[in-house]
Amino acid sequence: MGGRSSRVPLRNISSDVESKVGKLPLASRYHELPKRVQDDYEVDFSSVLGSGYSGDVHLARATDGGGTQTFAVKHLPIKGVSQARWGQLESEVKIFLCMDHPNVTRLVDVYRDDDDLHLVMEHMKGGELFDRVTELKKFSEMEAAGAVSQILLALSYIHGFGIAHRDLKLENFLYDQEKSDHLKLIDFGFSHMWDTNTKMRATCGTLAYVAPEVLRKSYTSQCDMWSVGVIAFILLAGSMPFYGSEATQMENIVNGRYKFKPEKWNSVSKAARDFVQKLLQVNPEARLTARKALEHVWIVRRYQLAKKEIDPSVVDALRQFSKSSKFRRSCLKMMAWSLSNEERAKVRGYFTALDTQKTGTITLQELRECLVEKFNISDSETQLIFQSMDANRNEHIQYSDFLAAMVSTRLQVHDDLLRTAFRKFDVDRSGVITVDNLSALVDSDGDEKSRDEDLRELLKEGDLLHDGQISYAEFVSFISGVPINCVTRFESGSEVGTGSSTVYPKIERSKELNCWSCFRYCFCSVCRTSPHG
Repeated sequence: MGGRSSRVPLRNISSDVESKVGKLPLASRYHELPKRVQDDYEVDFSSVLGSGYSGDVHLARATDGGGTQTFAVKHLPIKGVSQARWGQLESEVKIFLCMDHPNVTRLVDVYRDDDDLHLVMEHMKGGELFDRVTELKKFSEMEAAGAVSQILLALSYIHGFGIAHRDLKLENFLYDQEKSDHLKLIDFGFSHMWDTNTKMRATCGTLAYVAPEVLRKSYTSQCDMWSVGVIAFILLAGSMPFYGSEATQMENIVNGRYKFKPEKWNSVSKAARDFVQKLLQVNPEARLTARKALEHVWIVRRYQLAKKEIDPSVVDALRQFSKSSKFRRSCLKMMAWSLSNEERAKVRGYFTALDTQKTGTITLQELRECLVEKFNISDSETQLIFQSMDANRNEHIQYSDFLAAMVSTRLQVHDDLLRTAFRKFDVDRSGVITVDNLSALVDSDGDEKSRDEDLRELLKEGDLLHDGQISYAEFVSFISGVPINCVTRFESGSEVGTGSSTVYPKIERSKELNCWSCFRYCFCSVCRTSPHG
């Protein structure tokens, strides 16, 4: 297998991903030369968060000096790689860029240079599920059902995309924070978008978790459900169902031979044992699917206890978002991709509660069940709300679409979010947002002339000084509602530069502005006591 030029673009990645998630989530996160990871992030190569088959993972921070949020950067060597390896890397990046779910690790940015692909991900600080099991020896049934239900939600989502993960194991689920119980799926190195009319044949994964049909080299995404059964077994018993030499493990896996040892399983409920048995079925067609597993009584009991009721303030946020302008919605969507784990944690339960079918997205019918039936909102307004959030026009509200609506009222729009969002729009690092910048990021219908007119109208919304561009101060004023007269630079020496060295200054309220944290009242010499925002 010969080498491959590292200058060849990733095959079809833009068109494939854009068709699934839309233009803005792709263009704002996928970067090729001359843009480099060093332009946006300071990578600490002395801080290794993990190492694996695909490459090392290092700690990083945004170069604009904003905030305390940290990131994990995975480096994938591409120079001179084989055709097979190139295809695997391409698949990993393509799949990861499409992911948008509360239980899947967020891919923040992708950079490609001559030697490497750099994947910038959210920093999962809580450690692996494997480490938690090692610490606790085994989980209580409530803890195990909670962990498994989150794994199933992630799987229901990726299987709905036609994706098989093919390497589910304890090490590939991380907790978002220390002492948190919120899990996210990581590592799409072996994942594959497959045609449901064919069978996958590549042998991959970790033997102890591998399904019988994978060893036979003829399988579907149901191979992942066997792995879930293994994980559930480990959480409940504190031991592996299949162990011994490689040959012994393979023989036992192929024959579905494992034991519920009395000393470990006598205290486990019948429902939990039934759940494990229905996943560790040698025949993949007899095995529970992710959706069916979520309906199993053992999972439903746990899910009902954890279910979150929709707060009226969430409904208010949805209604306000639908009334926002197109450019404002685009800005909020950009911010949604930059929210920290702590910020997402405040509202993700509401998304899960609205997703009653457990597909990982919200349909119009699911939104109706909440807004029309529970909050007496008219069907016509509900449809308008849905259309405003369905950014990709695929009849589904994605997680980031929902988060964008929450940013409008439920979450505080702080300085870090503003700078990060502006940096994403300012693709050429000129220090201002232009029509050309919007053209690279925002979907617009029609021919070139009408598209240009649409984008200019879009720009006008935030162009408060009417000079054909949006400065950072204008952007802050547009989003926050603080009059531009009141928005001042953090210090006189922090003017916005151009190129890769661009630094977006912190915006600080004037000395008399007493409302920066809430953006509601201004007492400066311009506004006096007039409310705004």
